[in-house]
Amino acid sequence: MTVSWQQANHTRTLIEAHDALVQLSPGESAAASAWLTYHLRSAAVYDRIAEVDRGHHHEALYWAARERRMAEAIRSGKPIPVADETGRW
Repeated sequence: MTVSWQQANHTRTLIEAHDALVQLSPGESAAASAWLTYHLRSAAVYDRIAEVDRGHHHEALYWAARERRMAEAIRSGKPIPVADETGRW
């Protein structure tokens, strides 16, 4: 089943949001503009999830901030941040 941004915007839990956003991610060879849009829209989804899935509030805020960092890296032309060997950004 194909997921739409409308469906992603109506998810109710963090795991539902993750599942939807994975399906919406552009392909690896997609243009930077497609990735920028994806990261900004994903941040908005996670911000909303932080308010509706209160049990995962802080985790959803982390994901929203991560998506904004990714978008900022694309905007600025900096390398995309990746996790180190400890899993930290």
